[in-house]
Amino acid sequence: QVQLVESGGGLAQAGGSLRLSCAASGLTSTYAMGWFRQAPGKEREFVAAISRDGGSMNYANSVKRRFFISRANAENTVYLQINNLTPEDTAVYYCAADRALSHITSRNQWDYNYWGQGTQVTVSS
Repeated sequence: QVQLVESGGGLAQAGGSLRLSCAASGLTSTYAMGWFRQAPGKEREFVAAISRDGGSMNYANSVKRRFFISRANAENTVYLQINNLTPEDTAVYYCAADRALSHITSRNQWDYNYWGQGTQVTVSS
């Protein structure tokens, strides 16, 4: 079965950096991937997405120029580099896989078919 496992979260100071990883297994082909986050008391929101071949990326306006998504298809892994962390980045971060061939990237969580369990990122000021 499909499994997505996030790692790399933790406690960090404002201004610091983290790199989140999402290891995928059980996928029958290369899927478009996305990262979402959910802060306490808030709805889950789109963060970034990357196409199957890694050539197209899509970012939420709130994270542009600080967050960078990438992937290593040979290792079935997707990354999210987070720079210049702020307390507002505190959230559970989820990776997700979109199997629809018609989607290059998607900002819509309902387009994603598989989800990881999430990794907690906590940023102290």
